[in-house]
Amino acid sequence: MMTISDQEFRDLRDLIQKRFGINLTEQKRSLLVGRLQKLMRKLDLHTFAQYYQYLTEDKTEQALGELVDLISTNHTYFNREKDHFEYFYEVALPTIADKLRRENRRDLRIWCAGCSTGEEPYTLLMLMMEYFGSEYSSWDAGILATDISDRALTIARSGAYSNDRVQQLPDNLQRKYFQPAGAGEMAVVDKIKHEATFRRFNLMNSSFPFKKPFQMIFCRNVMIYFDQPTRDALVGRYHQHTEPGGYLFIGHSETLGRSQTRYKYLQPALYQKGEL
Repeated sequence: MMTISDQEFRDLRDLIQKRFGINLTEQKRSLLVGRLQKLMRKLDLHTFAQYYQYLTEDKTEQALGELVDLISTNHTYFNREKDHFEYFYEVALPTIADKLRRENRRDLRIWCAGCSTGEEPYTLLMLMMEYFGSEYSSWDAGILATDISDRALTIARSGAYSNDRVQQLPDNLQRKYFQPAGAGEMAVVDKIKHEATFRRFNLMNSSFPFKKPFQMIFCRNVMIYFDQPTRDALVGRYHQHTEPGGYLFIGHSETLGRSQTRYKYLQPALYQKGEL
């Protein structure tokens, strides 16, 4: 196994923190070495100092993309933390849809930030189609789904998943919105796939490029990798891009300090922006 000096670890840790917000503690040192050594051998780099130089000299940022693919964990499955999806279908979506109807608007804007391999946005789209039924086509809806990992986004765009990752969904959604896709796999049907826009996006960008605010933002099990100042700054940007009355969903293992956020706490891992 390759060895990494204290200085090399600090340099890589600081670069990862600055570019991706991911906070690598000393306990993650051996994990970093383990995940990078195969790539470094392929690149014929013999020290972590050489690898750091390779990262900083690459103007295309492809090398940084490879790095984040290796250190980020894309473990997820359909219907993970399912009470969020129940709340979305039973409360949040009807509340937002009624508000938009009263305002004579049909633009439903939902962002999955840190969408990983796509299970979350696809589940939300299925529930939107279930809720609106034949009325769905009259809405300017769909979902923006972003992630930093090209590898995760490639899987998301393909829309094909192993059977065991789909089995957490209710049977009616499996029957209606999936089709067999080879041995042991199911694929999301095209009418769902076409409603998801997948983009590579770094949440560490100091400003977001969106022209209109969102009524719902899902950022679940992403901020566990961030330190508190990074988390606070990101939540501030989310708040700025949430419509009054809009919702922020975070992971159940995450929390926003109630004194530190301008969102109103509704229940664990669920917040709302106050009306104007």
